[in-house]
Amino acid sequence: MIRHRLYSLSLLISALLAVPVFANESTPIPTQKKNAELHAMLPQEIQTAGKMISVNNGSFPPYQIIKGTNQMEGASADLAQALGEVIGVKIEHASVSGLSGLLSGIQSGRYQLSMGPVGDFPARQAKNDFIDFVQEFVVFAVQAGNPQKINTLDDTCGKRIAVMSGGSAEQVIHKQSEKCTEAGKPAVTIQSFTDQPTSILAVRSKRSDAFFSSQAPLTYFVSLSNGELELSGQGQSNGFGDLYQGMVMPKDSPLSKVLLAGLQELFDNGTYAAIMKKWHLEGNMLKVPGINIAVGDK
Repeated sequence: MIRHRLYSLSLLISALLAVPVFANESTPIPTQKKNAELHAMLPQEIQTAGKMISVNNGSFPPYQIIKGTNQMEGASADLAQALGEVIGVKIEHASVSGLSGLLSGIQSGRYQLSMGPVGDFPARQAKNDFIDFVQEFVVFAVQAGNPQKINTLDDTCGKRIAVMSGGSAEQVIHKQSEKCTEAGKPAVTIQSFTDQPTSILAVRSKRSDAFFSSQAPLTYFVSLSNGELELSGQGQSNGFGDLYQGMVMPKDSPLSKVLLAGLQELFDNGTYAAIMKKWHLEGNMLKVPGINIAVGDK
């Protein structure tokens, strides 16, 4: 398995790919009124500081588009802005390398949360709480014309498949590789990267045959590829059941209830829908947010 730790390069790639025309700038995002009751529910140290820090592990467009040190655009950035206005504190952003760095940073208390969205799985719920606000699907980004004919997991045997290091897609592709060898077929060459931009660059440069990841960011990258890439494997389970994603914080964090209530307010007043529409994420919307929605064995 190849592991690439090119974090500074990934930030550069993120900036180059972060083309604002993808967003529907005509969609207005209203300023929120502070909810004094929710503000009072925050831990005293956060009320005193007037801010908290949300950690990310690099660009995950159109949710997270890293623009520079501690600067982010995208649906999650817009949600963080609106949610901060509701609860009366500023939600700032910090970046780390890799999902493991994100989760360990939250567990250590260095960061209060991650806006994510990060995949909610029962195994992760043992140490974390997820406030789920989107449903996601996992597909392939391939070179135009799909020359390697990768349309299902069964088609990945003997192919070079890029995945996010530490993510759920990496686990699924490892299991698929075992199935390939058990059937007498070549193993999958699994290429693990720390972020989305570096992964998609591997496909564009033909160092990888496909990138196996969430449909929303892959749709974004395909739209910016000038016809070099396309999606495949859509409308299939691809090794997953229902896949929910959301904010992450430590297990039983006092923030869980207040952030869920604040997010519910954004659902109720139409701000959530406006943000999702702005970033072309209507197909990923949930009717209501929830804590640890995911069930199953993933």
